[in-house]
Amino acid sequence: MKASIQRFGEYLTVERNASPHTVVAYIRDLEQFHSWLLALAESERIELDAVDRGSIRMYLGALAEEGLSRRSISRKMTSIRAFFQFAERRGFVGENPAENLHAPKIDRRLPAFVDEDTVSRLMLLPDTGTADGARNAAILEMFYSTGMRLSELTGLNIKDLNTSTRTVRVLGKRRKERILPVGQPALDAIAHYLALRRADGQHTESDPEALFLNHRGSRLSSRSVYSIVNNHLRVVSDQEQCSPHVLRHSFATHLLNRGADLQAVRELLGHESLSTTQIYAHVTTDHLKREYAKAHPRA
Repeated sequence: MKASIQRFGEYLTVERNASPHTVVAYIRDLEQFHSWLLALAESERIELDAVDRGSIRMYLGALAEEGLSRRSISRKMTSIRAFFQFAERRGFVGENPAENLHAPKIDRRLPAFVDEDTVSRLMLLPDTGTADGARNAAILEMFYSTGMRLSELTGLNIKDLNTSTRTVRVLGKRRKERILPVGQPALDAIAHYLALRRADGQHTESDPEALFLNHRGSRLSSRSVYSIVNNHLRVVSDQEQCSPHVLRHSFATHLLNRGADLQAVRELLGHESLSTTQIYAHVTTDHLKREYAKAHPRA
């Protein structure tokens, strides 16, 4: 089984073009399942064909008894199901023991977002008279203007931005490319940042092609960008979650509040399935209900 897990990781990387983070998460889940099977069987080796439907159900039950959340159990079930689908297609097992096994239902969490006034106050926070402040302002503007993911923003190069068409090229999950429109405030913020950066001489450092650089002239890391957004959002918002994803959620929610088509928002966000985007429709419906309750005389 251990060798099959390794082959599954190679399949995810090479054929599915999954991100390193995704591959690590799947393999970690499967190795935990494998270790549990070894302990259960008191053996040093588990044959893949020996894993049956009952074994998987027992494992999920054990996770629940350990107090693992439904969301975490559901994720591990997804990993196991994907692995055995792969194993069946490759002929490693004669029958898929995870077929028709369902993970526990989980409540979909509504995405955290901030209102338009909060976004306006957020954009005024950075000191754009300094290179770092101008960079931070450009980062905030790009997140809200495009709705891109954290990994997509840190992967941006200067050449990905097309100021004449007011678009930016991003590489999303599984290296899928999409072209996003960019608002003028974001373009202005980037132009200002690049002008100050050139004056500081950072473009001669180790990664001059990267759009956002740190003090050493290297590409800004995901952790650094997360910290920048988190620190600024906490000044204008008292909500618990203040990650870059909040700006992505705000981008989608505000578009739908102003009448954008759900399918168009799906394409902008880079979602494969419309059902993933539909959660924002629930957010806007809740928003409309609150506004209705506040304003209608017979609500």
